[in-house]
Amino acid sequence: MTTKHKRPWSKPTLMPHRIGAMNKFGAIAGVRHMPSFAGASIPELVERFGSPLFVISEARLRENARRLRRAFETRYPSVVYAWSYKTNYLGAVCQTLHQEGAWAEVVSAFEYEKARALGVPAERILFNGPGKKRPILERALAEGAHIHVDHWDELLLVEAIAREQGRKAEITIRINFDTGFTEPWSRFGFNLEHGQAMDAARMIARSPHLELVGLHSHLGTFITDVRAYAAQARIMCAFMEEVEAETGAHIRRLDIGGGFASRNALQGVYLPPEQVTPSFDQYAEAITDALHAALRAREQAGKAKPTLVLETGRAVVDDAEILIASVLANKRLPDGRRALVLDAGVNLLFTAFWYNHPVHPVRPVDGVPEETVLYGPLCMNIDVVRASVQLPPLETGELLVFEQVGAYDNTQWMQFIEYRPRVVMVHEDGEVSVIREAETLATITELERIPEHLQRVAWEA
Repeated sequence: MTTKHKRPWSKPTLMPHRIGAMNKFGAIAGVRHMPSFAGASIPELVERFGSPLFVISEARLRENARRLRRAFETRYPSVVYAWSYKTNYLGAVCQTLHQEGAWAEVVSAFEYEKARALGVPAERILFNGPGKKRPILERALAEGAHIHVDHWDELLLVEAIAREQGRKAEITIRINFDTGFTEPWSRFGFNLEHGQAMDAARMIARSPHLELVGLHSHLGTFITDVRAYAAQARIMCAFMEEVEAETGAHIRRLDIGGGFASRNALQGVYLPPEQVTPSFDQYAEAITDALHAALRAREQAGKAKPTLVLETGRAVVDDAEILIASVLANKRLPDGRRALVLDAGVNLLFTAFWYNHPVHPVRPVDGVPEETVLYGPLCMNIDVVRASVQLPPLETGELLVFEQVGAYDNTQWMQFIEYRPRVVMVHEDGEVSVIREAETLATITELERIPEHLQRVAWEA
């Protein structure tokens, strides 16, 4: 009987399959580099203005606004576009869009005051939001802004202010409902299905100090199914006819809010944005077709169609801005992945929590791309600006460009651990202007006050 020879046991090793390396399917395409933006050299911008750096293209911002307006104005007789201040309220961005004919859509006293300080006439301001307080409502009503009422307490407050001011206030009510295509945003406005919206319309009709002139609804954010907007238009038109028939109101404006998606890559969506995101023309076609069909009887009766109001933000500004960051350090994680530490984190790129922003080296870089994690400079484990991206080896000092950062990053950014950097705008003639200066210690401490007894510390020798 022979004894079978056994080989010595060795611990198994798991080797991850790296997409960037050569395999039986061949190699992946090379990483695209991005040496310029809006005609301006990125290395030269960093040399002049530092890193990290936000850069906005005036030309692209204007073209996006023009494409949006053209898509709707060629399909519907009366359209108002209002720029959503909360999306990006940098003064130069707002003024660029106001020059393109946009009104202001604001949701707070701060945003209302900023719009007025920029010279926006009150009658070109739509005032949304659930948290308007008496002082700003008093001002907005006195100045003639368009108040969009969100709830019962606000409706009663607006009526009281109008009575005190001896005026009849023209108001819009915000309504919410289920289209069947999106999750209802029932937190905002008066619910349609439960009768709250009609009750509000009746209450307004009974008041000698209020007049209902508009209906507003906002379906949500980053909506890629145009059928939701078509359903919204049909539901709002049907409710408008009910309200007018029962209360005698004359509805002059239908505000469908915003929510149009940009060409950003939403986390959890695996198709590329080019295949998922509708164009302005596709949104416009669905909305205006539904409006024309729903308003046919109204038109035949000789009644004017209501003005269509848009409050689109993200889809207009997202691709008009980039963020430039520098590599501070290389790391190799315990699981074998490469990691880079950058000088820009989620304090600047807050939208990294829900987007996979496109990111590119500024120059061609040799080496095999591999899975890389991009961290910011913050001492927080959540400071991850890309959890996984294919990049070649990058040395310290190399520049990376994040695209599609125009929406919400300059409004939701945080003064946390690091100063916030400059924002510059590249103009149509190629000139570059600083539109927001970098913060300094003086910026941060300007509003602080140290009590007298805390101003001196006796340090021990």
